[in-house]
Amino acid sequence: MLTRAILALAAATGALAALASPASAGPTGGYAPLDRPGPPLSVPVAKLQSALACTSGIHGAGRDPILLVPGTDLTPQTNYSWNYERAFAALHWPYCAVTLPVDATGDIHIAAEYIVYAVRTMAAESGRQVDILGYSQGGMVPRWGLRFWPDTRPLIHDLVAIDPSNHGTIDSNLTCQGSCLPADWQQASTAHFIQALNSGAETFGGINYTVIFSRTDEIVVPNYDATGSSSLHTGMGRIANIAVQQICPNDVSDHLAMGSYDPVAYALVADALTHPGVADPARIPVSVCAQPFQPGVDPATFATDYDAFLGQISKAQSGDPTVPAEPDLACYVFAACKLPPVHPGHQHKRRHKHHRRHKHHRHAHHRPGS
Repeated sequence: MLTRAILALAAATGALAALASPASAGPTGGYAPLDRPGPPLSVPVAKLQSALACTSGIHGAGRDPILLVPGTDLTPQTNYSWNYERAFAALHWPYCAVTLPVDATGDIHIAAEYIVYAVRTMAAESGRQVDILGYSQGGMVPRWGLRFWPDTRPLIHDLVAIDPSNHGTIDSNLTCQGSCLPADWQQASTAHFIQALNSGAETFGGINYTVIFSRTDEIVVPNYDATGSSSLHTGMGRIANIAVQQICPNDVSDHLAMGSYDPVAYALVADALTHPGVADPARIPVSVCAQPFQPGVDPATFATDYDAFLGQISKAQSGDPTVPAEPDLACYVFAACKLPPVHPGHQHKRRHKHHRRHKHHRHAHHRPGS
């Protein structure tokens, strides 16, 4: 698969050049202004509620709750139950996991609404800001919510993303030549969805963005350095783009290992979630390079757990509905769109007030590194 990625990179120099020169945080062109209120959520509330599963510690949490967002083809069960959920439970960290429609292979416009609802709900119930951990598409799709629903921005403190498809992938440019999963179309580096996602600004002030990637990623490509697909550059957010090879030069973790059992990725995630600001590779001990698994992974059940992880990906890729072209961008993406009024229940105005009461005391309550 790495050979395929290298050949794709050589054949797609135009896409590579676009990735190497991120769009400036200037005018949004024909896309929605950065500060325009988002549209009403189109997904019924009952569906949004049933997709969010939280630990009992969310209410009155002593630290910011963490939202786990799975990657394409995956569910929270297959992506996180055998690694991060176990690790966070051992640390007594409150978290929620969101199940995205159709194994996170459907239209990402819709998946983003689940993230928006989850963030609003978690902030309201905990009275705190929310930290997000996402893998692959799960590290990218929260940014769609931040871009087009500005009310979510003050509700998020950390966005930690493992191999996110922030600028799409050349792999999808090649594989999506006929019928393809909607989310795969939308994650091509040439997708209209990716262009809209990064319009105006890639990050927003007050949010810490930690991007963790592997130079040997064969799925989200190119990712050889901080000019690649995963990395972020523009906007007012605080950004760290970190390759696991900065800590362990001989690390050859591929895309699937990064999102499931890689100890270096986990060390950077934990660092970001236990210190003010973004992760810092200088704080990660090199001893992590000798560890076979991240905390939470049980060596005795690893083979079975990883097989289930791979099996879910194979099942989704072969069985979930495909479409002949990239889904059209939603009306709200464009500046010219006339949005209907937002129902107050969807915007959760009361929750914003609840969140602000705690914002200035956050580090004293939560960050052990402060």
